[in-house]
Amino acid sequence: MNSKSIISSTNNPQIKNLALLQRKSKARREQGLFIVEGIKMLEEAKASGLLVKAYMSESFCQEKIMTEEFFIGLEYEIIKDSVFNQVTDTMTPQGIMGIVRKPVYTLDQIINGKDSFLLILEDIRDPGNLGTIIRTAEGAGVSGIILNRSCADVLQPKVVRSTMGSIFRVPYYEAEDFLEVLAGLKEGGFKLFAAHLSGVPYDTSGCFLGKCGLLIGNEANGLSEATVAMADNLIRIPMAGKVESLNAAIAAGILMYEAARQRRATTDKHIED
Repeated sequence: MNSKSIISSTNNPQIKNLALLQRKSKARREQGLFIVEGIKMLEEAKASGLLVKAYMSESFCQEKIMTEEFFIGLEYEIIKDSVFNQVTDTMTPQGIMGIVRKPVYTLDQIINGKDSFLLILEDIRDPGNLGTIIRTAEGAGVSGIILNRSCADVLQPKVVRSTMGSIFRVPYYEAEDFLEVLAGLKEGGFKLFAAHLSGVPYDTSGCFLGKCGLLIGNEANGLSEATVAMADNLIRIPMAGKVESLNAAIAAGILMYEAARQRRATTDKHIED
């Protein structure tokens, strides 16, 4: 590995493209690529089959933190530390990043499973919230995620880091016409639950069984009126004290896990019977 030439200029076309993919959602969309950083995310990307090329800082390569077997059959480059530090998106870079192909899913792939459980997001703007929601969705057994175009870019660096690898395992679909997709779900037999301050407590609102979707809205403003009108049930998380609402990622997690609990309990009952 040490016999490779070292990229030492920020004017190198590969370095310029790394910086572009880090900063511009337009570039990520046009190229169908995004960046991951750190050992865990490189391993996750390689395991997914989507890792295109790896980039290591010179010191990372010299320390031999990862085995040479990892790089067999994989394109990689070594970058001078000072140049690497200019294209990283992290405060304390681990010294390795990679270019990854965007996972591609169709809406049919997400909704056509038996008793699909969907998470439907409208205007989630905070990248950390979005990444955490995706990670939690995997843990709760969500079938897939549908997002409107006003959500944060799923493939921006902070979102990707916050997923801790779930970005490679949770199917997602960005809807061009969000309300049209919701209407199609209802026609297809999905029951839609909207998180809303005027809703009934989530644990008294009926069941999250069968084909259902959980609607979560913007951190500050919640769901739009048009989206709320599409819901079959409005639900809320009861609050003690003077708290009015929870962080969007926390609220989504509570509701997803309630749905998971109900669905798991039903499955366990069927097994016992």
